[in-house]
Order: sequence, then structure tokens, then C-alpha cells
Amino acid sequence: MNRKETILLVLICRAIVLSIVLVCLCGASLAQKSEHYNSPLYSPKTYDPSVTVSNGLPEQLKLIGIEQRLGEQLPFDATFKNEQGNAVRLGDYFKSGRPAILALVYYECPMLCNQVLNGLTGSLKGISLDPGKDYDVVAISFDARENDKSDLAANKKASYTERFGRPGTEGGWHFLTGDQNAIDAITKAAGFSYEWDAKSNQFAHASGVMVVTPDGKLSRYFYGIDYAPKDLKFGLIESADKKIGTASDQLLLYCYHYDPATGKYGLAILSVMRVVSVVMLIGMAATGFVFWRRNKKPVESGQ
Repeated sequence: MNRKETILLVLICRAIVLSIVLVCLCGASLAQKSEHYNSPLYSPKTYDPSVTVSNGLPEQLKLIGIEQRLGEQLPFDATFKNEQGNAVRLGDYFKSGRPAILALVYYECPMLCNQVLNGLTGSLKGISLDPGKDYDVVAISFDARENDKSDLAANKKASYTERFGRPGTEGGWHFLTGDQNAIDAITKAAGFSYEWDAKSNQFAHASGVMVVTPDGKLSRYFYGIDYAPKDLKFGLIESADKKIGTASDQLLLYCYHYDPATGKYGLAILSVMRVVSVVMLIGMAATGFVFWRRNKKPVESGQ
């Protein structure tokens, strides 16, 4: 066996060993307990007459939350106002054929809504996809009083496009307000429940963002105020029917799977094992070829 064949054989053996290690690690992760988003604000609200013990939530918080409605169609005919105070249909923002990230907030929120938008903007800065080219961001206020304050949406857009810091992407950010009928239509479709708290003089609500397909169907929910850039990117790529993103993104996405219970992407064990199996088969075939060539040379030299 010459030096090149020896090096090739060593590399193949290492690849096979690494593949086996990866399978073992995947098996270990499969055996671990799956993580679920344990906040009652995001849990399914089902009535069980046998349960009489309170879950500890204040009465008002029992009325709010986010109920996943994957596949639900957004109300394209609902009319809102854009940053310039002009009337627009929600469906106007989906004519481009791009997916969208939907954030239900209100612009005078003293704390939580800002954290949602801050977290979203920070996460989007961590991915290579661009608003206005690959996707759109649509923020809608669920406070009907803000429909008469035209400067609020404009100021929010200016603030967050500056925070995002990518010139030329301003056209992909949209901040809307609406009357109560339009707000009810969008929040009902998205499964977003909120309540006015007179004591604190603000709305009580949960936090999260949704990814919407180009035809206006809800496809992914991400909870809280901190969103992993990987999750947002994968959600956008899948919602766009894999028409955006690079080839490496598509390959990586094959090994991950969206879990509605956690609102996150996790390793798809079966997909990983398929990839590893293919790598091992290729390695075994290459090893067999090396040994075949090695054994063939003495036979040819003896003829």
C-alpha cells in the first residue's frame, strides 16, 4: 500500500468512527427527557372537570396567552393603517410571495412589547436573510387607541430599522395600527389573548412572534422575548417552502425538526442517522475499493 492509499484509508476510518460517535450522541439525546415550554400562558387551555386545584395564576392571567393555531389563515381583508396613516389591507404585505414574521404588540407598552421587538431585532441581525428581500416583519398594535396616533408607528419603524442597522432593508419592516374590529380579527386568527389591567393601566399579555407563509397561513410560533437566530432562520426557510436560504441551510434543516410543544427546532434523530448511514456506506465502499486496488497490483505484476 503506497502512502496516498494509507492516508486515504486513515481518513475513511476516522470518518466512520466519527459517524458512530455521532449516532451514539444522538441516541443519548433521544433518551433524555424532552423539554417543553412550561409557562401556563402558552399551554393548551382544556377544561378538565376532575381538576379543582388552582394553578396559582391570578384570575386575569388565566384569560390571556397564546394558543397555537398552525395552518390558520390570517384575515387578509382586515384593514389597518401604515406608518404614514394610510389605510392598507393586511393581504397587501403578502403580495410579494415572501414569508413574514408577525409580532402582536402595542407601541406604548412600558416594558414587555419593547423586549419582544428588541429580542426579535437582535435575533434577525444574527441571520443572513434580509427583510424586504427574503421576508417581511409585520408588527401590529393590539391597542385600538393607537390607531389615532399616527406618529407612534412611524417612530417605532424608524427606531427599529436604525437598530437593525442594514441599509436598504427598511422596506421590509411594517408597523401597523387598527380599529378594534381589525385587531379582533388578527388576534383571534393568531390565538393571541390579552386583557386590559385597570390597576396597572396597561395590557396584560403573553409574548412571542409567529412566522407566516407567503399565502398567509401561520406556520411557526416562537415564545418569550429571546429567539434563537437558528430557529427564526429555519422557520422562515420552511415557511417559504425552501425557496430562500443557501444549500448548506437546506442540508442543515434536514437534520432539524420544529417541535410545537417547545416552539424550537431540535435535532431530528432519524434524519441524522440517515445521513450518518450514508456516510458510513460511502466510507465502507471507499475502503473496499482501496483494498481491491491494493490486492490487484501484485496480481498484475505477476502476469
